Amino acid sequence: MSDKPKIASLYSAHLSGAEESGVAEVVTSVGIDIGTTTTQCVISRLTVKNTAPGTLVPRMEITDKEVVYRSEIHFTPITQGNLVDTEKVFRLIEQEFALAGMSPSEIDTGAVIITGETAKKENARSISGELAGYAGDFVVATAGGKLESVIAGRGSGASDYSRTHFKTVANIDIGGGTANIGIFKSGKAIGSCCINVGGRLMRVNGAEKQIQQITEPMARVLDDLGLSLREGDSVDPMTLEVICRRMAEVVLNSLKSSQLTGLEQTLMMTEPLRLDEEVSCVMISGGVADHAYTTSPCDTVEEIARYGDIGPMLGHQVRQVFQRAGLTLIRPTETIRATVIGAGAQTVDVSGSTIVVDDTCLPLKNVPVVIPFGDGIPEDEEAVAAAVRQSVKNLYEEDSLEHVAVGIKGSEYLSYKRVQTLARGILEGLGLVVRAGLPVIVVMEQDSGKVLGQSLRVLNPTAQVICVDQLEVGEGDYIDIGRSMAGGTVVPVVIKTLVFETRQM
Repeated sequence: MSDKPKIASLYSAHLSGAEESGVAEVVTSVGIDIGTTTTQCVISRLTVKNTAPGTLVPRMEITDKEVVYRSEIHFTPITQGNLVDTEKVFRLIEQEFALAGMSPSEIDTGAVIITGETAKKENARSISGELAGYAGDFVVATAGGKLESVIAGRGSGASDYSRTHFKTVANIDIGGGTANIGIFKSGKAIGSCCINVGGRLMRVNGAEKQIQQITEPMARVLDDLGLSLREGDSVDPMTLEVICRRMAEVVLNSLKSSQLTGLEQTLMMTEPLRLDEEVSCVMISGGVADHAYTTSPCDTVEEIARYGDIGPMLGHQVRQVFQRAGLTLIRPTETIRATVIGAGAQTVDVSGSTIVVDDTCLPLKNVPVVIPFGDGIPEDEEAVAAAVRQSVKNLYEEDSLEHVAVGIKGSEYLSYKRVQTLARGILEGLGLVVRAGLPVIVVMEQDSGKVLGQSLRVLNPTAQVICVDQLEVGEGDYIDIGRSMAGGTVVPVVIKTLVFETRQM
């Protein structure tokens, strides 16, 4: 089945007919993923329709999603200077658009995601911006490990599985350079981390049985094992099995303990998982995933290094190590395409008229949304602060903070006392954000934006505050907020929802 993210109101002028008459409109969406090992794109058709009864305010929703084109999976082109080869990436995307019979002018919306080790390249952010300009009005994100963990878990189907099966699910997205772990409960991301484990950390020439490249993280693995391998050395299947088993153990141990030492601590790229919930089952996605669910042979160096790396053996060892630990592996809906299968569904809306905005920091584009309160707003100020703080930590490291919007769902009545508690908790939870000079951004469904915004301003007069209401947002959405209009009473808002396939298996 298809996920159906909610569209808050008008998509754009060309959807006005659908709003008035109920006639469905089709939007063309593209997702582009530039990862450590592979680059790929997916083109989808999104059916947008007004689902509200005729007498009520229109509510536009995505009622169907069909993937109409899946590109070839290309190796990500890297220059000799270890940067993403911009020209070759553009050439690949142009080639895939041509094969799909599509021109950039026909694309309505979409997402450009730069993931894994590629997100660390010096020119990563400029490439995502240039691609967005080339192919439409995209959600543009250079996804670090934490954000990639959430995106991959939604794209693989782990988020949906946790909701429909009432389980706490760990999705482990293992690519060429990183393993991103996302923990999901009731459809919500409750934890994430990123480890420097991947199938392309060692490159191997299968025909020559020779090591071509050893990355820095792989050097640490070899040192832990007491192996003195160098580039150009011969290698055998047993040695590669030992190396991959150790990497699989690192991933397992990172899922089982928050107190890491040794190699696990060395390879951890973010804060460890908090592990407040016991994981019921595990899904593996990413380029290594297919080898975790198949029994394709890995008996020779040629078979292991069929892609020029050790990904197939790593997949085999992940399966064996996790099974020995008694963890159930569930095959996800999507494996290698878990991140790219999502494309941005853009919607334009006008906020409610009871808002507080600081025009000096507007407009804002591509602000990720977190939903810290899954089961209602806590009564306690400290609980509010803890939930907000954890949601921010799931996206960003302390030294790489960017804009973030706190989404508050539900239409429950908020008394003045509850608003004050909420305001104090939000400010405390966003303490690092405020100290970094970033605005406090709140998006809520309740018609309480003005009183909450004013409370935030009174509690911290130096903070820039943007508090808008009567908008529905979800975990993983991105928003654009324009400058206020109509005498400062409303602001235009663009809600961009990452749309993921969630077919039943």
